[in-house]
Amino acid sequence: MTETPGIALPAYYLYHQAPVKIVETSDGGAQVWRVSIDSGGWHEKNDIFVEIMLAVGGDIFRRSAADFVQEVEAFRAHYLVGEGPVFALYETVQALRDAAKAQGRPLSPKEQALIRGIRQRTFVMFEEQLRAAGDPGADPEVAADHAT
Repeated sequence: MTETPGIALPAYYLYHQAPVKIVETSDGGAQVWRVSIDSGGWHEKNDIFVEIMLAVGGDIFRRSAADFVQEVEAFRAHYLVGEGPVFALYETVQALRDAAKAQGRPLSPKEQALIRGIRQRTFVMFEEQLRAAGDPGADPEVAADHAT
């Protein structure tokens, strides 16, 4: 664990295009969680803490909690395949994006808001499933506490 004086936690990042969160531990240290490309769950990755804090490599970007939720869900929707309500909502988002692309136009503000709302909802649903399965990095409250 790493002491984190002067760093406001939790903190959210994109680390080489993968969502990462840094949370405070019970002893005042920091714990790094990176979303899994295979499962959408969280893997502890404390070894990248210093790289993130020093922004070594230039492919590390800080995100607000609300934007982090959007990034996590875009990542999960892109890499994961499955069945059930979360995946049906991922398909809905993709259908909206595909329709706009087919029509040669950007997403409308209404479509953008709908997608943000769906992703916020799927984040909570996915995180609640992870928590129920015992994933120690799961935190559905990130979306609930930072509604967009």
